[in-house]
Amino acid sequence: MSDNEAGPAVAFTEESSFATLFPKYREKYLREVWSAVTRALEAHGVACTLDLVHGSMSVRTTRKTYDPYIVLKARDLIKLLARGVAVTQAVKILDDAVACDIIKIGNLVRNKERFVKRRQRIIGPDGSTLKAIELLTQCYILVQGSTVSVMGPHKSMKEVRRIVLDCMKNIHPIYRIKELMIRRELAKDPKLATESWDRFLPQFRKHHLKTSEKTARKNEAIEKKSEARKAAGLEALPSKPAKKVYTPFPPAQLPRKVDLQLESGEYFLKADEKQARESEKKKQKQAEATAKRQEQRAEAFIAPVESAAPTVEEKQRKKRKATDHEDVDSEQPKKSKKKKKKEAVANEEE
Repeated sequence: MSDNEAGPAVAFTEESSFATLFPKYREKYLREVWSAVTRALEAHGVACTLDLVHGSMSVRTTRKTYDPYIVLKARDLIKLLARGVAVTQAVKILDDAVACDIIKIGNLVRNKERFVKRRQRIIGPDGSTLKAIELLTQCYILVQGSTVSVMGPHKSMKEVRRIVLDCMKNIHPIYRIKELMIRRELAKDPKLATESWDRFLPQFRKHHLKTSEKTARKNEAIEKKSEARKAAGLEALPSKPAKKVYTPFPPAQLPRKVDLQLESGEYFLKADEKQARESEKKKQKQAEATAKRQEQRAEAFIAPVESAAPTVEEKQRKKRKATDHEDVDSEQPKKSKKKKKKEAVANEEE
């Protein structure tokens, strides 16, 4: 007979109790499954109550309680139920080999959009990242609102907490998943049990380059490209315009319209004189514009350069050349026919 079945020799002198609040949307589900919760806790001698008025759940020890630590397990059970974990999964916390951790991620990121993106990164596309973490750590993980509920072995829960907090600090979970996969393979080799695994694990270092280092790297890449183009016999890349010398002083102030008028003397002219000047300027601009238009229109009427028609003598020369070429072409096949006849006669005589 085990110690748990035998029960304590003397009942607990004091009653221990814990209570937790639950959100309004969990009320309907908790009412439906509360009978299953009471049955699971009664087996360990723990009483539980559901207060729908104040929106709270509470657990307490009774005279039948034989395990002093079970009340803490019951407290974890009602916490998990309040955070959205299903009753079938939450009841597993009563086992001694299973522990739980509720990671609060709501205050880690201020910007709401950034928080939602990083929280979704934990889940991954179609829950693939979350499934990978669950398989590697052998834990149950539920991302709900501003908390992440984890159930599993103590050692694995530390890894999950590390992954979740790093993800909220903008370190992607894939890096930790790779590390866990390598550790899993190394654990299979008994020779490496007493050795350090640091040489096998990937070192992901976050290194921010300064602006000067970035520009230096860019310049090196441009020089390499230009040398390669020269070696291939291609034209060099167009060089950027030279940068202006930096001066801490601001540029000189541009003159105002009134200052320009004072320099030219226009400021002291009368209204009639100013109007006359403006009208002259307008007329000059109009004259220039009309001259340009006339030039463009005149281009359409300019006759194209035509080639001169050939004279009678040139036509006759062309005809003579054409007839000479025809005579040469016709003579060549005639000669070949005469040769064939001579060859045939010689063959007959033989």
